[in-house]
Amino acid sequence: MDSLSQLALGAAVTVAVMGRRVPVWQAAIAGAVAGTLPDLDVFIDHGDAIRNMTLHRTESHSLLFLALLAPLLGWLVAVIARSRQHWRYWSLALWLALVTHPLLDLTTVYGTQLGLPLTDHPYAIGSMYIVDPLYTLPLLIAVGVALWRRDRIGLRWNRYGLLFSTLYLGWSMIIQSVATQQIDRQLAAQQITPERLLVTPTALNTLVWRTVIITPDQYGEAYWSLLSPGRRLTINWHDRQMALFTPFRGEWHAERVAWFSHGFYALRQQAGDTLISDLRMGEQPDYTFTFNLGSATAPAAAPGREPGSRPSLAQMWQNFRQRL
Repeated sequence: MDSLSQLALGAAVTVAVMGRRVPVWQAAIAGAVAGTLPDLDVFIDHGDAIRNMTLHRTESHSLLFLALLAPLLGWLVAVIARSRQHWRYWSLALWLALVTHPLLDLTTVYGTQLGLPLTDHPYAIGSMYIVDPLYTLPLLIAVGVALWRRDRIGLRWNRYGLLFSTLYLGWSMIIQSVATQQIDRQLAAQQITPERLLVTPTALNTLVWRTVIITPDQYGEAYWSLLSPGRRLTINWHDRQMALFTPFRGEWHAERVAWFSHGFYALRQQAGDTLISDLRMGEQPDYTFTFNLGSATAPAAAPGREPGSRPSLAQMWQNFRQRL
């Protein structure tokens, strides 16, 4: 999720655990920092764009490593806040602020390697868009009220904000399951048997869902709306151009994107070079992560990321209305 959501979640969790043991502002600041901490790995340059993408959300998002860090961070904060008698509560609060970060990231489609060092599998539920106001705003409001009131009522508001946001995460998973079932039925009716199927929300909401349908040679993109569940699924098909992958088989960068995307990738040529796109993030024709692998005879030693265009809020709203 976005940094603001992680900051708000970390602050709300820490305020809830610490209660009135310490000033609310201390708990909120410590939690906000802890909730943001795992994403500092974005400032590490691993040498090329593909490494930077696939090595984000790795060790810094490991549940085991964060659990080991929590007591040390709890003791440090207890010393700084001059509340050493509460260091166990600080450790618990900051552990929750730390581990809820990768657990929240798990709900997005990007991929989070939270099982390290036991497994490097990039887990992803994909039920939440990376930015969703209905998740973030209740947390921000609840933490704001807690900071303003600094009493039991404020702390109660903070708990309500956490409850609402958590229920919203549950809602996103339920409606994702409903959308997947409906899309499966429509694909069966159209006699389409996909190799892989992705169902994930469109920008800023959980009402309109994007599906990517993978076949050996093509990928299809379609949209399903909770408000029009019986509408026929209109699929736009595109050539994956898998023949372009053949010269790059065994080449680390190409194989890495294929692995990290869980098979949701496509290729195309541009000025003699081969581009590979992760189809999970973005929409046709603009994908968030597209990389230049170089030519078949001269693969790029450090593939670069192709610039993409982001739709404006007006375009997002227009697309949302059309797909409802």
